Amino acid sequence: MRYEGALYRPPSEAYSLIVQATIGCSHNKCTFCSMYKDKKFRIRDTEEIIEDFKIGRERYKVVKRIFIADGDALTIKTAELKKILTFIRENFPECERVGIYGSPKAILSKTLDELKELKSLGLGIVYLGIESGSEKILKMINKGVSRDEMVEAGKRVVESGIKLSVTLISGIGGKEHSLEHAKESAKIINEINPHYLGLLTLIVEEGTPLYEDIQKGKFQLLSPREILLETREMVMDLEVDNCIFRSNHASNYVPLRGTLPQDKDLILLQIQEGLEISNLEDRDRFRRL
Repeated sequence: MRYEGALYRPPSEAYSLIVQATIGCSHNKCTFCSMYKDKKFRIRDTEEIIEDFKIGRERYKVVKRIFIADGDALTIKTAELKKILTFIRENFPECERVGIYGSPKAILSKTLDELKELKSLGLGIVYLGIESGSEKILKMINKGVSRDEMVEAGKRVVESGIKLSVTLISGIGGKEHSLEHAKESAKIINEINPHYLGLLTLIVEEGTPLYEDIQKGKFQLLSPREILLETREMVMDLEVDNCIFRSNHASNYVPLRGTLPQDKDLILLQIQEGLEISNLEDRDRFRRL
């Protein structure tokens, strides 16, 4: 396959055929993010994209899942996405799901009817990075949208019938806003009621604005114990229906998984067991692979 620069995809797309429809991220200004910094955002020509899918078809006998990269590929005009999805449907009949990253702005650029049409052509899941439900923290990390816009975007995907997978980042509010982050993040998830919720843990990359804030003492990182306490506060407030919850990414200190609401008590028990680990504060002790 033909790829430009570093390639990023959700963990659940590890075995997917990945084709870059966009290069980079349309926003690319979040203070914590080091992804796509070597790329200038652009949308590839549709014929180029389809040519890459032709290469994939020639190379792989069976393709069960397809992921349309890079960041925010949903920003592509609906007419062009329809061409891409139609080609996939006609040439990859065995494909069970097509996934895509969608920023809140990209989602809101599509009407509900447009999203429903994309679903009818095979778009199965949209990945949305919420990061935090706090208006204050969204501004701090320069997410580029308000809390209300985030809610509207998430609800629109859910209403369209496309599966919605959202992510939050533990510790993104620092010590000062940890409780607010937990409480407001639970609220926004309850409002949207996504199909999947992934909880990552903040990892600070050198060269990002957040890294500079830490060096200047403007932002204090949470300890592993504080991360788990924040997570417990958030999970306790979650009131969702049939939401698959995962916090078993390489960044997480203690793996958590379950389906809410039925596994809520189990997840809280797993958090409590994590809090009782004798040397939890020894970050290097934990494998984060």
